[in-house]
Amino acid sequence: MSKKVLWEPPQKEKTQLYQFMTSEGFSCYEEIYQWSVTHPAQFWEKIWRDNTIIHSKGYTQVVDDHTRMPGAKWFQGARLNFAENMLRYRDNKPAILFKGENNKLQTYTTQSLADAVSKVAKHFRELGLKPGDRAAGIVSNIPETIIAMLATLSIGAIWSSCSPDFGIEGILSRLSQIEPKIIVSVDGYYDKGNFVDISQKINAVMTQLPSVESVIVISYGSNNGKSDGDLNTILSSPEVPKLQFEQLPFDHPIYILYSSGTTGVPKCIVHGAGGTLLQHLKELKLHCDLRREDKLFYFTTCGWMMWNWMVSGLAVGATLVLFDGNPFYPTINTVWQLVDDMGISVLGTSAKYLSASEKRGAIPRKTHKLETLRAILSTGSPLTDESFEYVYRDIKPNIMLSSISGGTDIVSCFVLGNPILPVIKGEIQCRGLGMDVRALNQAGTPKQDEKGELVCQTAFPSMPIYFWNDPANTTYKSAYFNKYPNRWSHGDYITINRNGGVVIWGRSDATLNPGGVRIGTAEIYGVVEQFLEVIDSLVIGKQRLDDERVILFVKMKEGDRLTPELKKQIRNQIKQDCTSHHVPSTILAVPDIPYTMSGKKVEIAVKKIINGQDIDNKEALQNPDALLYFKSIAL
Repeated sequence: MSKKVLWEPPQKEKTQLYQFMTSEGFSCYEEIYQWSVTHPAQFWEKIWRDNTIIHSKGYTQVVDDHTRMPGAKWFQGARLNFAENMLRYRDNKPAILFKGENNKLQTYTTQSLADAVSKVAKHFRELGLKPGDRAAGIVSNIPETIIAMLATLSIGAIWSSCSPDFGIEGILSRLSQIEPKIIVSVDGYYDKGNFVDISQKINAVMTQLPSVESVIVISYGSNNGKSDGDLNTILSSPEVPKLQFEQLPFDHPIYILYSSGTTGVPKCIVHGAGGTLLQHLKELKLHCDLRREDKLFYFTTCGWMMWNWMVSGLAVGATLVLFDGNPFYPTINTVWQLVDDMGISVLGTSAKYLSASEKRGAIPRKTHKLETLRAILSTGSPLTDESFEYVYRDIKPNIMLSSISGGTDIVSCFVLGNPILPVIKGEIQCRGLGMDVRALNQAGTPKQDEKGELVCQTAFPSMPIYFWNDPANTTYKSAYFNKYPNRWSHGDYITINRNGGVVIWGRSDATLNPGGVRIGTAEIYGVVEQFLEVIDSLVIGKQRLDDERVILFVKMKEGDRLTPELKKQIRNQIKQDCTSHHVPSTILAVPDIPYTMSGKKVEIAVKKIINGQDIDNKEALQNPDALLYFKSIAL
């Protein structure tokens, strides 16, 4: 069956990727990709040079041994500062545009952003923040958060953040592990037009974080909590001190991110300055074709790695468009109105958002101009065929739709978009440059056109430098290297097609196995998405003697019921589009589908509950009450 091409690049010769490729004498993406993974030292050195990385001391060697994982050393001897590379531009071009639910509009130019960072950095130094210390944010996606983060990194301290809608235990399960010296917190956040005051929550958190010496409040709605300084007051100072950038090693830690923690205490994943910087510049400029004249928007919270990824657009010189609030408030077209109002050219969101938009009846091409929009990025979960069709039918036909996938673990992507390749329905366009990604079958052999484990064969600069409180790297190694020693096993179930496109079938640890046939959960979701009566779904395997049966849970659209006839239609469609092995033995309607804070379905947690195991860390979920129903189900 021929694959449906939804988009062809109109002027690929003008893209940065095409120019990068031809400068090395290659004529197609497959050639430059193979060179990038077989000659990693030359490839990553070209990324460094082409992006004119700001540094005070050069490197003596690009990489010592790219086949050693973990443990490969990159750009040894180099000294640099991540924040300095983010703030390389100083003029009147907008660096940040912010619009929130409260209709507050803020603008920072590249110069005023640097001035703001210098004021906060000076204050942080006066509070005793030093290289290696941790500053943690309980923060919204607003300009002040980026300012606080860059001020932290300019000093050489480490930044970590949680979304303000996390519960007390969700915050403590993360921040208590890293013992921050400074907390930066909003006083609340907006949700569907209401300001949610979190001052009492923050006070409760502080009583259990003895390491905290100072609390800085961002007065977003009100200022009811006590603090050692109001960030807005610091920013209003007329004095602009000289901005200093500590010069530190290539792998000096800058970010601590967290695993979802749905089945235990979140892992604290530490990322280094140089590897994060090079990887993000590669992805933004070459795979997204992001330029200084672009406006980049990602619908994200500060508890998701896509926030960190988005902020690196500053190093390109692009304008960041920030939004804080509910994407469907006050209307289903809030995000698309933002595109028109702000002139957004590259829009990032989640597969869940695109699916929800379609289910709610949004047809942006009929209601908005979207003249500036040239690319949509989607991540968080596999993008269904229906969502591919929805984007080109109801949003915009002449647009690059990039389904991207990587993770918190690498603060970047393994597979992603490509401005010189066509978009094919149901496929991610390519493997990322420098990422030696393979699909390994059950025998551990790399295969094309077969489902297998996503494995990266060789080292890359944005691998975590370590996990916090894991001195022997025991947890780190068990997370990625137990299954295939010396090869990174990511935990995704994928197919790499002969044309270079990639299909992700879901998490490999959530893979279904009825009758000994391995099935990716995304295969079933893709079918269920076709039923307009169903808002959302989740599928798991229930052990039964020596076999497994497929259980499908559906969240129904308001006013619709899961009738015997609808169950029959769903089963027939799954059998027709997939196989008889995919057909669920049981289909149940549930009040809600549980999601992590970063928008991923928590299949593993539900599977454990259904199979009689307990789940402790419910604070890791957006909607922890959703799990309660599953505990009451007898199957």
